[in-house]
Amino acid sequence: MLVYVFDNTLDGLLTAVFDSFFLRQQPELLLAEGEQLPLFADEPHRVVTSSEKADRVWKGLERQLSKDGLRMVTVSWLSEEQTLNQPLFNFICKVFRQKAKGTVNRATGACPPAETPGLERNASDADVLAVRNTCRRVLHEQLRMKQFIRFQKAKDGTYLAVVSPDHNVLPLIIDHFRDRFNDQSFLIYDAHRHYGYYHTPDDGTMRITFENEAAVPFSLSDGKLGKDVLSSDDELFQQLWRTYFKAICIKERINPKKQLSDMPRRYWKYMTEKQAGGNGL
Repeated sequence: MLVYVFDNTLDGLLTAVFDSFFLRQQPELLLAEGEQLPLFADEPHRVVTSSEKADRVWKGLERQLSKDGLRMVTVSWLSEEQTLNQPLFNFICKVFRQKAKGTVNRATGACPPAETPGLERNASDADVLAVRNTCRRVLHEQLRMKQFIRFQKAKDGTYLAVVSPDHNVLPLIIDHFRDRFNDQSFLIYDAHRHYGYYHTPDDGTMRITFENEAAVPFSLSDGKLGKDVLSSDDELFQQLWRTYFKAICIKERINPKKQLSDMPRRYWKYMTEKQAGGNGL
């Protein structure tokens, strides 16, 4: 059994595709570093990530795939699901194999684009279906993040929101909030992945990390700002919001199953209306 091992980055996966065609091999299994090798596997091919090789593969995909197809690749990768590695690798290889079936233009030496839009929509292909379904899960969560993010205002006027999504969706949602709050300073921080996006009207948006998370003025467990930095107005607004949420709740019409379907429990710890006994269940 031919096995490729890569560093679990997108550039690494694209490099694995390059190696597969350059070496004229089709690995039966693509594993991330640290994953268990099959019992009777041959010595694996260790993929050395190369930005140059990855860039060549990506440029080839840009010529062969539609914008939706390219987005399907990049969005699905944000799922961070290791079960995606094999079908995504297979899908990309199929794109180039389909290209190879085209007729070469003898004057230019160029191969015409394959009919890849049909491939990326081919739900009967197990690899395509796996990538498409993963992409849908990521897009569904980024939509929920837009709905369920709750900001708190610090005394210096900065708005803070802490999240911990299943998938790495911050790159997909930051433009949404930057467009709507472009004249305000805010920080959206992913407590699970330990990075965030900080935006100010003067400097724009930047990706940030904290060297010492224990020293940050907010809790990673529930996203709350410390009392000493929370704006007094925001403290009042939070209480008003919780009171309103309770007031509109009709106990006789509570449907826990429907509520959990619309608002999964994993989001509750960072939602103002679900804190301090405001569950509504």
